[in-house]
Parts: sequence; structure tokens; C-alpha cells
Amino acid sequence: MFVAEEIQESPSVLVVEDDPAIRSTIAESLSAHGFTVTEAATAAEGLERLAGFAFDGLVVDLRLPDGDGMQVLEDAMHRYSQLRAVVISGVGGVDEAVTAIKKGASDFLLKPFQLTQLVHVLKTAIDERRLRLENSLLRAQLNERFRFDRMVGAAPSMAKLFDTLQLVAPMQSTVLIQGETGTGKELVARTIHYNSPRRDQPFVAFNAAAIPEGLAEAELFGHTKGAFTGAINARVGRFELADRGTLFIDEVASMPMPLQAKLLRALQEREIERVGTSRPLKINARVLAATNVDLMKLIREGTFREDLYYRLNVIRVQLPPLRSRREDIPVLAQHFLRESCAHNQVPLRPIGQAAMRLLMQHAWPGNIRQLENAIEHAVAMSGLAQEIQPSMLPDEFQVADPDRMVPAITIPDGGISFASVMTQVERDLILQCLERTGGNRRQAAILLNLSRTTLIDKLQRLGLDNPSAA
Repeated sequence: MFVAEEIQESPSVLVVEDDPAIRSTIAESLSAHGFTVTEAATAAEGLERLAGFAFDGLVVDLRLPDGDGMQVLEDAMHRYSQLRAVVISGVGGVDEAVTAIKKGASDFLLKPFQLTQLVHVLKTAIDERRLRLENSLLRAQLNERFRFDRMVGAAPSMAKLFDTLQLVAPMQSTVLIQGETGTGKELVARTIHYNSPRRDQPFVAFNAAAIPEGLAEAELFGHTKGAFTGAINARVGRFELADRGTLFIDEVASMPMPLQAKLLRALQEREIERVGTSRPLKINARVLAATNVDLMKLIREGTFREDLYYRLNVIRVQLPPLRSRREDIPVLAQHFLRESCAHNQVPLRPIGQAAMRLLMQHAWPGNIRQLENAIEHAVAMSGLAQEIQPSMLPDEFQVADPDRMVPAITIPDGGISFASVMTQVERDLILQCLERTGGNRRQAAILLNLSRTTLIDKLQRLGLDNPSAA
């Protein structure tokens, strides 16, 4: 949905029109003017196409054999708020046009219309959107309140996150940042720090999982000379280094219980003791903690202190996984592409439609970090290619061999029940996709290349419509 200034990638347009002659004529005209066109003959096919790819533009007929073009428009605008759409119809008037505009369409054209008019409307709307998005990104980079560096996103969940960060950053309160691996927890912590009154003071990071248990206390609180074997000099700990600034404790759930007790005291009393001395030191560090696990579950298991949890959880910031904000994948992918090409001093090239479709369909267990790595891999594999193609993405993005997707089945002498076996295979595939998407039916349907309604019908038929059954 976003392209860099250096490359004017062909805008992608979905044409949903049931009349094959009209659809073909529109597609040929748009293609001749530099658009990459995908066609659909029905509302269902159009919705399925929209679920699998973030188009720049949409041309949709008001009357379709299996539905209403307004519904397709509404679904498209709900998925991709930056998409530009034109509704066409052989009937209708002012009321239909007003409704289309209210639902987000850029224009409403009555048949027969001039193809040049359609091209002009789409081109103008997409170019205007592109300039607005580029200007928005530039303003965000220049505005001190939005030093998000690589934090990019326009999904509702990200808009809510940005609003929360603006409110939280000026405060002195302790913040607990929760999110899956790869969602950018340290980046959020740095964003809070650099937009706070402490921005000119140190930001100190401490990864509780990366330091051996025996050394973690000395690393965090410091130690005196001779405090333990190997302590040949006194050492200042992370808390002291972060004095008047911010201390970021990552993987806080990995802390052993004794260290949790000392952290609790530091938060309560605002003072610490170096290992090897009982003399307290007053500290003034704002603590930001991060975790990718459910701390309440650890509390119930007896491996995390409940009192420490409430000390850390003064303000909670929840980071959404990438699979829940797929509309941000195109802009994130383009952002990482520009970064990688600039860093490696290679020419910038666009991401092709087929490659972008694979990115849109992926489950992203590694979240944003995995997307960044995938783009870096693609740039390395692209060589002199004019665009990023599917074969340049890592292996896990490649389309699986259909012959290897069906498990081997041994046929007994008495034969099998074909219907029962295929039902079980279908059930297993659906459950696997639901598990991979965290129960999100829309994303599971994308993985299965089904429409959401088809998946729901299958869930009901297989007795999986009850969440407890899955």
C-alpha cells in the first residue's frame, strides 16, 4: 500500500464486475495506463481476493449476481482504510452515489462512462493517498513526539498504541510492556524514554534472561571490590547507571525469586544495595519492564511474585501481534525494504504482487522481527532482479508441494472409508490453521485460501463451531 519515492511501482487494482466484456475492457484500459489488474466476477470472489492481498485500488459494480457491490466496498474499506475505490453501475442516481461516497468510495460512475475518466479518477486518488501517506511519515519522523524509528503502522490497534504512548511517556510511572517475541518491546521502551522528561538522561537495558543467575544481581545492583570470587574491582550496576534516566528490564519473568525480592525492594524504597555492602544508595530511575509470557500464570505456578507484579503493572502496554494487523504488512515490508537496500547499498526495487501475497498470507509467529528478516533475506537473494519475487523469500514462505501436504495413509486389506478419512484430513487442516492463527477465523481462512463464510460452514459441518471443540 506504500511505495518509496524512488520507485513508482505499478498500482494494483481489483476489478469486480460480472459482465465479462465490460470487465475485460476495464482491465485492458487500466493495464494500458500502468495499473496491475486483478479480476473478479462475483462478490464472493472479490472478497476472497481482498482477503489475500492489499490492493491500491478497487473498481466494483453496484449490482453483482451474488451480492451487493456496496458490501464489497464496505468490506474493502474496513480492511484497508487507505484503499481508493470507484463504484460503477448501470442504474442508480444521487442516493446511490451519496451512499458510495459515505462508505469511502472516491467516485461513483454511471455506465456507460469514459474509460479515461475511470483511469483519471483512480490515478488521482491513489497518487493523492500516496502523497498524504508519505507526508504523514515525514511529519512523524520530524516531530519529536513521534521518535518511533521503525514503529510503523496505521491499524486501529497501532493507533491506540500510539495514543497510549503519548499519554504514558511524560509520566514517571512504572510500565509493564507485554507482547509476543518480535513485536518490538524494547523499541516501545525506548520510545517512552525519548519522549519523556528523562530523554537527555541514560537509557539502560538489562536482559534478565541473557545473564547467568549467579551474576544477575551484581549486574543489576553493582558490587564492591572483593564481594565475590573474581570481583577484583568495584562495579556500578544497571540501576545506578540509569539514575535520573530509564532502566529497561527485558524478560523480567526470567528473574529468579531471590532477585525478584530485591527488585521489589528497589521499586518500593527507591534505593538499592550493591552486592558486598549493606549501605543503601538512593536511586531515581524509571523502570520499564517487558515480558512475552503470562505473568499471572507464573504467579499461580509460584514462580513469579504477585507483589512484584503489581509494582510493575502500574501502567500496562499491550503490543498487538503482526497477524492481528495485516493491513500494516505492506507498509512495514516497504519500510524494511528501503532500510535494507540503503544499508546494503543496493538499488531499491519493488515487492512484486506474488511475493506480497505470500507476506499477507503468512501467520508471522516471529512477528515484526521475522518480517524484517524475511525482507533482508529477499534483498540478499534478489541480485539484479527488477522486483522482489516469491523465490527470494525464506523457505517457510514458499508454497508447499501439494503432494506432500496429505499425510501418508496405509490402506488395509479391508479398505477404508474414503469419506471418513477425508473428513478427518479436512478437520486436521482446519484445526492446524486455527491454532496457527490463535483462533482467528478470518486469518485461518486466508491460510486455507477459503472465504470466511466457507470456513464457517465447514466448522459447523465438522462440529468445530463451538470454540471448546477446537
